[in-house]
Amino acid sequence: MDLGLKGKAALITGGSDGIGAGIAEALSAEGAVVAICARNLARLEATAARIEAATGNKVVPIAADLRSEAGCSHFVADAAAALGRIDILVNNAGASKLGPFVELTDEEFVDAVNGKFLGTVRCCRAVIPHMQALGGGVIVNITGANQQAVSLHSSGGSSNAAIRMFSKVLSQELGPMGIRVNSLAPGRIQTSRAEQIFDIEARVSGATREAVMAKMVSAIPSGRLGRVSDIADMVCFLVSDRASYVNGAAIMVDGSKSAVI
Repeated sequence: MDLGLKGKAALITGGSDGIGAGIAEALSAEGAVVAICARNLARLEATAARIEAATGNKVVPIAADLRSEAGCSHFVADAAAALGRIDILVNNAGASKLGPFVELTDEEFVDAVNGKFLGTVRCCRAVIPHMQALGGGVIVNITGANQQAVSLHSSGGSSNAAIRMFSKVLSQELGPMGIRVNSLAPGRIQTSRAEQIFDIEARVSGATREAVMAKMVSAIPSGRLGRVSDIADMVCFLVSDRASYVNGAAIMVDGSKSAVI
């Protein structure tokens, strides 16, 4: 299916690996030109080169620390200069400290808010003028499974819930400008982040890593962990005109693990 994304310009934060890299590759395969950011330039350059080789479309790596307004502004400005326009923003950056609440410090909560929530806020603020100049655009904020409380995720889960509400508010304010804003909550996806979660939960529970993973999978009605492509495909749909009436939605992609009424 042609989603009509050829020639669109997309920015993806946290794009050097995992879900962010998968989204960047999927958008590039659909014909979009892409800018990806993270803090590690070498990893970004390797990912950009791999995606360009696979899709034949331009991918611009930009090292930026989104924990500051200057870092966000730098990423957006450099991406706009390199790509010539900004049609799409996917906020995916910001890993938080995992662990039991009693082991987490105030500083680790502040870091989660600053990197995940405020990083999303800053990037949204920076791209809006570019989208207004084009008469519209699409923002997708990746939040994590925030509709259900998950142990060991108190700092990141709280930040994700804030992003979800922020996205809904922003969708109402920006809708009249032709800018759509949605949030997307992945479940357990097969990434290096998931491997970290298995290890930590094994340590806390005293179970083996294999037992922890088997228990997690057994709790997913679809019977498997998610794939990066499951998230990337949904993002491609959300940023396309096929989803032109989807605005302010909080979409779960988790195999029904966190189904709510």
